[in-house]
Amino acid sequence: MTHICGLDFGTSNSTFAQLNANGVPHLLGLEDGKQTIPSVIFFGFEDDTIHFGRQAVAEYVTGAEGRLMRSLKSVLGTALIGDSTRVKARSYAFIDILGIFIAELKRRAEAEAGGVIENVVVGRPVHFVDEDPVADAEAQSQLEGAVRAQGFKHIDFQFEPIAAALDYERQVTSEKLALIVDLGGGTSDFSVVRVSPERAKSVDRAGDILATAGVHIGGTDFDRLLSMSKVMPELGLGTRTKDGKRHLPVAPYYDLSTWHRINRLYNAQTYRDLRGTRNEAQAPERVEMMIELIEDRLGHRLVGAVEAAKIALSDADSTEFVFPVRDQNIETLMRIGDLTAALENSVERIEATIAETLRRAGVALGDIDSLILTGGSTQVPAIAGRLEALFPEAELVRTDVLGSVGLGLALDAARKFR
Repeated sequence: MTHICGLDFGTSNSTFAQLNANGVPHLLGLEDGKQTIPSVIFFGFEDDTIHFGRQAVAEYVTGAEGRLMRSLKSVLGTALIGDSTRVKARSYAFIDILGIFIAELKRRAEAEAGGVIENVVVGRPVHFVDEDPVADAEAQSQLEGAVRAQGFKHIDFQFEPIAAALDYERQVTSEKLALIVDLGGGTSDFSVVRVSPERAKSVDRAGDILATAGVHIGGTDFDRLLSMSKVMPELGLGTRTKDGKRHLPVAPYYDLSTWHRINRLYNAQTYRDLRGTRNEAQAPERVEMMIELIEDRLGHRLVGAVEAAKIALSDADSTEFVFPVRDQNIETLMRIGDLTAALENSVERIEATIAETLRRAGVALGDIDSLILTGGSTQVPAIAGRLEALFPEAELVRTDVLGSVGLGLALDAARKFR
């Protein structure tokens, strides 16, 4: 039996969804009964096996020797897509690593659905790449190639915020003008959509989408900004050389704060460059700790700890950040104000993109009936508070932040392939 499904391959988490016999979408269990799976791969060196999702994170956190890779989707449309990374004696192209993960998603979804999945609607951000339509089209082509190579025969795409609107529309009883805010791991997307029970019956919804816009900002960027603001200074960022004439180079700190760039630091040239920086630094002990951290390949674990601190600040005013590096610790107090300040420029870009979305749609702030929030990053207080303040009169709809896009994609797939 063949199945029709929606695939939400996310920067942070992924889902598969299909309709049940009653036409209601549901998420398929992808990992130990859980309906989401972190978009993470761990190549184990000890047993030469590949682990996925939570199991991949568990292997890494417990100290198993290997290579962890996250934010796989972030390389689409960038120069990194043509690069490769070495895993023991084997070299993997980044596009092939995407394929390995998608193939595992398909295998698990088919096992759960009880049949082959040949027809799929894949979610995509409004913009993979900001202000570069050629690179954006190439990114979708790259993703389509990676999906098709795993055996899917019929592939279509839908904007992720539109998929979230399709999921929300199941509960509306009258026509509304909705703004969908989808803040994911890698992108922030916005759409103004007319929704109603009558419109939900239509296969072609193009006329109901008044405007879309997006910006390449997401949860992984928030992690990077918090890391650069609060953690990297403990490793020497912002300090000067001994002669006081210049600051230490920023690039290695940026790479160490960015999930998909960390692997680039693990090479002999980086070690030589950092040792040279240490010898010139006013605070050589800080750079030495950075060298030790990179030598021990703790980069991904460090950013994971920063992400955990960001999440902790969703429920607390402050959190103590302590990260061990050999016989010492990186220690700093992170306050909610620190996170808000670190994200200020990103929030301004998000607000500007929302304003542009409304302008394209020809509507005003007060015309929005429903503000629909989806994506894990909408839970960050610095973000959610500003969004709610922009639309004080609108109905606030908090969706299943990790599942609504997949559910909407399943609805779209049923319309397109049936």
